[in-house]
Amino acid sequence: MSSGTAAAVEIVVKVGGGVLADIGAFDRVLTALGDAIRSRPLLIVPGGGPFADAVREVDRRLGLPDGAAHWMAVLAMDQYAHLIAARMGGAALVAEPNEIAAAIAAGHAPVLAPSRWLRAEDPLPHSWEVTSDSIAAWIAGRVGARRLVLVKPAGAPVSGDSVDRFFPRALPTGIAASIVAANQIDALAAAL
Repeated sequence: MSSGTAAAVEIVVKVGGGVLADIGAFDRVLTALGDAIRSRPLLIVPGGGPFADAVREVDRRLGLPDGAAHWMAVLAMDQYAHLIAARMGGAALVAEPNEIAAAIAAGHAPVLAPSRWLRAEDPLPHSWEVTSDSIAAWIAGRVGARRLVLVKPAGAPVSGDSVDRFFPRALPTGIAASIVAANQIDALAAAL
């Protein structure tokens, strides 16, 4: 991480893959994030969604080694990042920390495809106990964000029970975390 990256990101927003279950809510979330980037620097981190679900199914059927399942799920996050960046106006796909500040400086909403960065640092356990929620928390700490917003599927519970079990250990001290459902656009705007 460069000091320029840390200074550039105020808020990390993790867009859960389950948000794709409601395309209307998904598009409204992306619109809200596009509006927010105009007034505050943020970084979008994708969940794994249906892409990670495919990995879970293969793991269930074949019993993948933990390392293989972990990296395949992280690559699923990259796939979702490509989808978000393609669907969201003004977004820029980024893969490494130094690209984040450059995207923000250019007026784009950076969408992180995290596999290259995570592979280089390998900071988290290789387990289904660690999901994109914990990865987003780790990233928030690495970029020096003040806040982490987890966007869950429309109608999902917005309590601490909706994060993975590793999340409390992954979230650095001093970073405020909030959880909003994709159909609560006003709550999302307030969290940003």
